[in-house]
Amino acid sequence: MKKDIILAGVGGQGILSIAAVIGMAAIDNGLYMKQAEVHGMSQRGGDVHSDLRISDREIASDLIPEGKADMIISVEPMESLRYVPMLAPDGWIITNINPYVNITNYPDMDDILKEIKSIPNHIALDANKMADEIGSKKSANMVILGAASLFLGLKYEHLENAIAKLFKNKGVDVIEINLKALAAGKIFADNYNKN
Repeated sequence: MKKDIILAGVGGQGILSIAAVIGMAAIDNGLYMKQAEVHGMSQRGGDVHSDLRISDREIASDLIPEGKADMIISVEPMESLRYVPMLAPDGWIITNINPYVNITNYPDMDDILKEIKSIPNHIALDANKMADEIGSKKSANMVILGAASLFLGLKYEHLENAIAKLFKNKGVDVIEINLKALAAGKIFADNYNKN
């Protein structure tokens, strides 16, 4: 088992929380994990990305070669497209369709969505809206992770356990809202795949 994952988004969108949950779940599954440092402007509003590699064998490098990523998990649609050259031919893009417009010449969303949908293996969802409906806009990253959960090769309950560990100091309500967000993303991806 091997998964090479690009995490992409904008500073403040919870990329590190996604990485932490996947990493904890991988360790719970007895897997090896390496993560490259977060690259980019990690302060709120700057573009960020990180390479995350999990495997049942030791991993030599924390960097993913071009054209070899199994998945791009993105909390921002334009950022998902930035890393398409990294994606393997059979790789998946799981992305939010809600833009974080932080530049004056942000591309037209119709063009971005058309490009995302041209990739055979994609799931595009409005994670912000789903998170808001659950009761916490901050949990959009966990909605995205829930949609990606079908393709990670990890046991879903290990993702749930990792969320409980990660947010334990924030209280039961925060854990519950993030678990609901994870489940909502998974349900969306289940139904998206069937269409």
